[in-house]
Formats: sequence, C-alpha cells, structure tokens
Amino acid sequence: MAYIANVLENLLKQTAFNNLYWGNYIMIAVALIFLYLAIARDFEPLLLVPIAFGMLLVNIYPDIIMSIEESPNGTGGLLYYFYLLDEWAILPSLIFMGVGAMTDFGPLIANPISFLMGAAAQFGIFVAYFGAIALGFNGKAAAAISIIGGADGPTSIFLASKLGQTDLLGPIAVAAYSYMSLVPIIQPPIMKAFTTSKEKRIKMGQLRPVSKLEKIMFPIIVTIVVCFILPTTAPLVGMLMLGNLFRESGVVRQLTDTASNALMYIVVILLGTSVGAKTSAEAFLNIATIKIVVLGLSAFAFGTFAGVMLGKLLCVITRGKINPLIGSAGVSAVPMAARVSQKVAAEYDPTNFLLMHAMGPNVAGVIGTAVVAGTFMAVYGIF
Repeated sequence: MAYIANVLENLLKQTAFNNLYWGNYIMIAVALIFLYLAIARDFEPLLLVPIAFGMLLVNIYPDIIMSIEESPNGTGGLLYYFYLLDEWAILPSLIFMGVGAMTDFGPLIANPISFLMGAAAQFGIFVAYFGAIALGFNGKAAAAISIIGGADGPTSIFLASKLGQTDLLGPIAVAAYSYMSLVPIIQPPIMKAFTTSKEKRIKMGQLRPVSKLEKIMFPIIVTIVVCFILPTTAPLVGMLMLGNLFRESGVVRQLTDTASNALMYIVVILLGTSVGAKTSAEAFLNIATIKIVVLGLSAFAFGTFAGVMLGKLLCVITRGKINPLIGSAGVSAVPMAARVSQKVAAEYDPTNFLLMHAMGPNVAGVIGTAVVAGTFMAVYGIF
C-alpha cells in the first residue's frame, strides 16, 4: 500500500494542477480566446493558431521553453530551440523571403507615389516611440515596442531581438500579430471618420503596364540603394527582394514555389509557436505588457490616420485622381490592409476597385517598416 500511495503522490506532483498558479489559468483562457478568433472568426488563422497553441503549451508546461542553462538535464525545452531561430533573426528573415516570393511589386512600380503613403504610415511608429519613452521605457525598449505600429510581426521580432529586448519579445510579438489580424476591425472606423463621402467614391485610373525588365530590376536596385544606406536592413530587405527576384526572374520556379509555400508555412509554424511560448504568465501578466498593448494600438491607429491624411493631401494635389482610402494600406499587413481599403470603398460604390492601387502603399509599407527598424538599429549602434 505504501508503494501505491507513493506512486500516486508522485503522479499528483507531476500534474500541471500542482505546478501552476492563477496567472497561468488566465493565459490559458487568453489562448483559448485566440484559438476561437482564429478558427471560428477566421482572424489570421495562419498566425493566431500556432501563436495561441504555443501560449497554451507554455502555460501548462513552462519547461517547454526552458533554456539549456535552466534545464536540470542540460537539454532545454523543445520550443526553446524554435525560439533561438527568432533570437538569431533567422525566422523573420525567411518570412520576408516568402512574402517577397508571393508579392507583386507591379502596383508600386507603376505608381511610385505609393512610396510616400507607405512612408507616411510609419508616423505611428515614431508616435509610439516617444510615447514609450514618456511611459518610462528605455530607448531600445521604446524602439522595439514602437515598431508594432508598422503592423509587421516579423520586423517586430527582428528588432526586439537585435536590440536585446528579449524579455519584451513575447508581448511585442503577440501585440503585433494581434493587430495584424484585427486590421479589418481597427482600420475602417479611422478611414471612414477622416474621409468624405465624395473622397471614398473616387475611382482611380488603371495602372500602367509594368514590363518584366522593370520587375526584375526593382528588387536589385532597392537592395543596392537601401542596403548601402542602411546595411543593417540587409537581413529583412535583402530576403524580401531575393524572394521577389525568384518570382519575377521566371527562371527559378522551384525556388519561388518553395519560398512561398513549403518553406513559408514551416517557418510560420516555428515562429508562431515559439512566439506564443514567450507568453508565460510570469512574462506576460504585468504593467509593462499593458503599456505595450496600448502603445501598439496607438501606433497602429496613428499610422492608419497618417496614411489617410497624406492620401487626402495627394488627392488635392492630383485634383481628385487619388482615393485617400488607399493611404491606410501603408501599414505592412500584406495584403490584409489593401483588402480593407477595397472593402471600405466598395461599401460606398460596389463598382469601385481599389485593391491593386492599395497594394502599392501596402508593399511600400513593408519596405518602410524595415527601413525604420534599420534606422533604430543604426541609432543605437547595432551592426
């Protein structure tokens, strides 16, 4: 009987119920909500499902993210090795390669003024940066938090890792990916509030055809120009342009297919689960996380607002040839933000097709956010 009692006692000690505290149960509930949003409401399921499941795992079994140094047997937890690929900036860079392989830069090439709207949408990043400093974060932490305003999860992870803000990586990444998935909810009220009914109904002319030579030269020229000025952007901008060169060259279809499909999805699984695993109750349930979530939302809202306002200015300058709604697509959530521009315009005129026009600022926003990240790295001496 003593043997049986000892076995049962050991089994009881091994259960999660015996090792968790109230905070873990809160985070488990949050993970279940995220899974509901992803599966039942279709909010960016490719991102939220692995993130939410990683969150669920780490709050039931915290050792799954335990480092080699912390591990009693010196092996480390499974998701710790996934996370190292985030910390070394490998997964964010591979994500950018996949995005490049899936994205047509033609609308941006055909309408270079889109670069301005992509740049304007980065305004929210700087609002959040100074806001974070005002709330007591140091410069590097403020920079890592503010990049959420670009609505670009991989860049947020990349910059937080490069600036040594790994303690904040979980909240920053979850906030960035959450706002990316909530683009259809957050952006429309801002877009509608700051544009007139007449502006929403503006139909833009057909984009000019873009030659194959232009599409091939674009990623090469952007890489040379941007990386010469800000070499620290090479892992992101370089991989983005390499993926796009695969696509546009037409001679490496196997590489294009791999980068945009198999490799992309493998990386999303590894990145999503490891990001979710950084949201243990101890790391997530604190005042700093609340500040990060609020700052991220503010950055995203201000970025959307700035893009729309520049769109309004360009509308005046071009005498009504640009619909201000496409300015909101200057945030980096590709192609979700461009689709939102199309959806809002269609609510006022079902025959108005802005999607391809909105893709220009959307793609420019991806490049712009990477450039801002490189600028922060240069400011803080990260090479």
